[in-house]
Amino acid sequence: MEKRRLSFWEIWNMSFGFLGIQFGFALQNANTSRIFDTLGAEVDKIGLYWLAAPLTGLIIQPIVGYFSDRTWTKLGRRRPYFLVGAILSSLALLVMPNSPTLWVAIGTLWIMDSSINISMEPFRAFVGDNLPEKQRTLGFAMQSFFIGLGAVVGSALPYVFTNWFGISNTAPEGVIPESVKWSFYIGGVCFLLAVLWTVFNSKEYSPEELQAFEEKHEETKSNQNDVNHGVTIPRQFGIGIVLLIIGGLFSVYVHHINSKVNENGEANQHKELYILSIGLVVVGFLFSLVSQLRKKGTRNGFTVIVTDLLNMPKTMKQLAWVQFFSWFALFAMWIYTTNSVTGHVFGATDPKSKLYNDAADWVTVMFALYNGVAAAVAFLLPVLAKRTSNKFTHMLALVAGGFGLISIYFLSDKVGLLLAMVGVGIAWASILSIPYAMLSGSLPSAKMGYYMGVFNFFVVIPQIVAGTILGFLVKEFFNSEPVYALIVGGCSMILAGLLTLGVSTNKKIDINE
Repeated sequence: MEKRRLSFWEIWNMSFGFLGIQFGFALQNANTSRIFDTLGAEVDKIGLYWLAAPLTGLIIQPIVGYFSDRTWTKLGRRRPYFLVGAILSSLALLVMPNSPTLWVAIGTLWIMDSSINISMEPFRAFVGDNLPEKQRTLGFAMQSFFIGLGAVVGSALPYVFTNWFGISNTAPEGVIPESVKWSFYIGGVCFLLAVLWTVFNSKEYSPEELQAFEEKHEETKSNQNDVNHGVTIPRQFGIGIVLLIIGGLFSVYVHHINSKVNENGEANQHKELYILSIGLVVVGFLFSLVSQLRKKGTRNGFTVIVTDLLNMPKTMKQLAWVQFFSWFALFAMWIYTTNSVTGHVFGATDPKSKLYNDAADWVTVMFALYNGVAAAVAFLLPVLAKRTSNKFTHMLALVAGGFGLISIYFLSDKVGLLLAMVGVGIAWASILSIPYAMLSGSLPSAKMGYYMGVFNFFVVIPQIVAGTILGFLVKEFFNSEPVYALIVGGCSMILAGLLTLGVSTNKKIDINE
């Protein structure tokens, strides 16, 4: 029994919900720092406040993936999660620009990102569920197209409302401008409608049909056996102890640097580093605990989720490093582009001034452009990959993105900033498609949702690392100049490109189907 080839429009319908999801992400990425700035956030703490987003993804995505693998309702396997996440996300988008205080905004970001993750994670597994392997690249490329298209419109909305419709982009101190508010309102509506289109215009295979497909493919079945019988109990316990020790020592170091006083006689404030150190302790404890539960014969959702983190297929482990340095760079860009462009490029630091808000509006145009470039090249990258290889194509795209980020330091005009975003857009298109196409063939279908959720760890962990250390670096080593965070991000993206060449797969992307 084989999965049938889907038509172009069937793949279009099953991917259309990503248009709405990216409305939400684009508004979040382009405007969150601006909202925090308006509500009085300190520049070196913005990265810390952003941590609400990746932390929720770290927790939500593997759980949603695990349970969506085991769900079957009248709406199917993945679509119930699309729908619930879309409703909650749309409500959060309506609340976010009306936050009366900084802490309300941070809390709303937490809820909004959790809800977006509930919708987004099953979409990756949706491609693996519904498409035969030769069509998966097209499926992920279609998602990239809608991500780019949705982000173009979502990112540009504040600029459009101000320059086309005359809605004010300034407001009294502590108040979000009307142009930003209306952008979030429109985004919330579009998010829900786009996901509803996919929910009601796509179908899913039943669990019995998916099981039949799995039994048909012996290679996939073999891969699944490798996954299920990977890490031994002593090795899992040993990894846990090592992480506990590293996390403990790092916590002592963080306490040491926070106990010092600076030249003004004030205590250093780098408590965000505790998030990273305590996170290592928690992960070490979980590995150690689960190893002991396994020793006693306990097997449940908790032990399976934690154990399978160490049982990833080889290709997934190698791609993890590529994803880590790619998303570290992206998070640096999302956090610090607004402050870099307003301060370093245009010399504006007062969030109430027109110069600052005009510059901040231009950041939304920059973000719209890189997403537009991503949408434009989404179907060109597979062509290049067919003629060369997926590894070479991804490496080339990431290097282009890295140089784009670094170039912002040297630019002083609007046109130059847009040109810098072209390289970022090429990298973004590749990040959203090629790693998933490289990965999907190595995953067992019975755990497709779970492992796609685990793969998201290497999207959110680098964001947590960036959020905890970039503020420290900017303040202590870069004289509170956030543009240097973009240079660090650019170097990180170039490193990710070079690491791609070491991924163990020589499969070219097949676009003949």
